[in-house]
Amino acid sequence: MIRIRITYEKGEGMRYTGNLDMQMVWERTIRRAGLPLAYSQGFHPQPRIQQACPLPLGFLSLDEIVDVWLEMEEPDLECIRTAIQKASPASMIITRINLVDLRSPTLQTRVLSSLYQVTLLEPIPEADLETKIFSIQQAVTLPRERRGKTYDLRPLIEKLEVNSSIPQSFMVQLAAREGATGRPEEVLLVMGMDPFSTRITRMKTILMEVEI
Repeated sequence: MIRIRITYEKGEGMRYTGNLDMQMVWERTIRRAGLPLAYSQGFHPQPRIQQACPLPLGFLSLDEIVDVWLEMEEPDLECIRTAIQKASPASMIITRINLVDLRSPTLQTRVLSSLYQVTLLEPIPEADLETKIFSIQQAVTLPRERRGKTYDLRPLIEKLEVNSSIPQSFMVQLAAREGATGRPEEVLLVMGMDPFSTRITRMKTILMEVEI
C-alpha cells in the first residue's frame, strides 16, 4: 500500500462544490483513473481519502491538498498524475503528486494556516482599504461570535496586507487551530464589507513540517 499527496487547483466550475461532495468527486476520479483505491476496515469500509482543510462554498483555490491511499507498490508517480488528471473534472488541475510516509500524521492535523487573496468586486478608494486594514492590524482584540460561541479573531490573523500587484485586493493569512479556524469572511465583516461582493481564492495551504 502507498499514500500519495495530491496538490491541485479548484477552479471556477467547482466553486460551489462542497467538502462532502469533493470527497465523492475524488473517489470517482480515482476509480475512473483505474487506480486501486484502498478502503478502511470494518463493517462499513470507506475510501481512504483525506482532505487537508475544507474550502467554503464560493471560494476558488490554487493550493488544495488531498491524501489518497492506493493498494499498489513501486508506483510511477508521473503515470499516476497523468491518469488522475485525465479522469478529473475540467476545473481540477493537478499541480503536484508525491509519496507520503504511511506513518505520517493525518493531513488535517498538519494544517497550520491558509493564505487567501481577497478581491473586491465593488471598488472602494485605495486609501479606504488601507485604513480598514490598518485598523485591524492595530487592534488588540476582535471579539466575534460563531454558532453561539464567542472567540477572538485577532490572534487568528497572522498576516493582513494590501496586495500591491492587483488593484482592489488584499492578502490575509489565517491560522487553523483546534476549535478555532480563521475565516476570510469574518475578516471582511469586521472591515465593514460584504463577503458576497468579493472573490476569495486560497493561494496556499501551509502545513507543519513533520519528522518520522
